[in-house]
Amino acid sequence: MKNRFVKIGLIISALLMSFSSAMPVDAESPKGKSAVQPLSKAHAHNDYWHDRPLLDALDHGFTSVEADVWLKDGDLFVAHDEEEIQQDRTLKSLYLDPLMETVKNHGSVYPGSQQDFLLWIDIKSEDEATYKELHKQLQNYQAMLTKFLPSGVKPGSVTVIVSGNRPRTLMEEQEIRFAAYDGRMIDLGSNTSNEFMPVISDNWSKHFSWTGEGEMPEDEKEKLKRIVSTAHENGQIVRFWATPDSASKERNSVWKELLEAGVDLINSDDLPGLQEFLEKNDPDPTQPHINW
Repeated sequence: MKNRFVKIGLIISALLMSFSSAMPVDAESPKGKSAVQPLSKAHAHNDYWHDRPLLDALDHGFTSVEADVWLKDGDLFVAHDEEEIQQDRTLKSLYLDPLMETVKNHGSVYPGSQQDFLLWIDIKSEDEATYKELHKQLQNYQAMLTKFLPSGVKPGSVTVIVSGNRPRTLMEEQEIRFAAYDGRMIDLGSNTSNEFMPVISDNWSKHFSWTGEGEMPEDEKEKLKRIVSTAHENGQIVRFWATPDSASKERNSVWKELLEAGVDLINSDDLPGLQEFLEKNDPDPTQPHINW
């Protein structure tokens, strides 16, 4: 009788193992973990500094990443400074190819989500020559990209935004573009179409003295709200860089004010820190970035 129960137990165990192995596991969720929630306000500043450029940001739900590029020997290399260029770290290998593969396989950057994705290209080398090479490369990835056509904007899974050394005249003269232009505070209220300039971004410390200690001064709080409302009236989103970013009470105080004022992207190098903050505090983490 004892042997009979042992055999039955072994059969049940085998059946359970077989059933378990047959259960589908989310390919985007290692070890069966639930899929990450894409966060519309999470922007990875200097994303390429992380151990796994782009991939670490995606693992933390970021929907906006920034890469500095240099034109050298006919290709675009990702690096903060020219002397840091490495032959295997190109815009194509670190960003364009993996994004294209993901969109091809899943229809969007985040499988099962229609959240759009922003890829910021911060041009560090000469503006026109670098942009021309960027335009040439983006043509090969246009199936996933937002396109700017004479007939208007055709949204894609990935929207490229050119920052840094931006050749405005050259971009304005193009009939077809695969990238948008990153505006500055001086452009705020200029009524430039959001089909060309969908973003107003600038250095926080140039416009605000408050760094998170104590209460935000009322005049600066009102100024921030005016900036956001003016940009939003023109269909543009707002981002600041050089905000406090070390793990501190002051940093979170600034983030809370940005969120309350309606700033669209919060800038950080601390991926898990910003993810945790937004998951706890953002009431609408899935809103689209830009309404064309």
